[in-house]
Amino acid sequence: MLKADFHMHTHYSYDSDMSPETLVARCLKVGLNCIAVTDHNTTEGAFVVRDIAPFTVIIGEEVGTAEGEVTGLFLQETIPRGLTPLETAKRIKDQGGLVSLPHPFDRFRGEVITRSGIEDVLPHVDIVEVFNSRNNMDADNRKAHEFAQEHGLLTSGVSDSHTPIELGRTYVIMPEFDGTPEGFKEALAQGTIHGRKMSPLIHAVTSLTKIKKRLFGRR
Repeated sequence: MLKADFHMHTHYSYDSDMSPETLVARCLKVGLNCIAVTDHNTTEGAFVVRDIAPFTVIIGEEVGTAEGEVTGLFLQETIPRGLTPLETAKRIKDQGGLVSLPHPFDRFRGEVITRSGIEDVLPHVDIVEVFNSRNNMDADNRKAHEFAQEHGLLTSGVSDSHTPIELGRTYVIMPEFDGTPEGFKEALAQGTIHGRKMSPLIHAVTSLTKIKKRLFGRR
């Protein structure tokens, strides 16, 4: 069985200073053996992690579209930011990837995809994050779960880690798969989500990281 988490960041994101090496070491410590690295607007960090990790690493990206964020999994290359949600989803599919909606109803995040964006992209969506450790309101996670059920979509639970301490708080226990997107979907459909929320203070840490990186650069 896999202990999996499909949303996390490295210092290739503007709001994280976690190195790929630190991420891999922490994953090993908490028993994660299948992850997706989903840095903001780049796949660079995901490829670095895949090169050094002794476990399965899915290449992902949390793409900032013109109407909020959309996540691509099983990507081959970076998708540019600023496109419409629909164009972003089409480009993910053109790479043979899967489309996931990250924290779609989190009322406190400005990057959440708009309602019109959801409607446009819905025919292409494969997965909905129904538990995100950084969502502070249980109702927002429940709304995501209800949305996924209503539309017959796969569900996932993720840590959305930007720091080492967050890794391992939320994960999916699921069967092993053959490495393909279709095999992944079949395994995820049999998965069980185990989730714990982070303190809201974690967002303050992220904000401080953004300021530090604007002043001093990525590393």
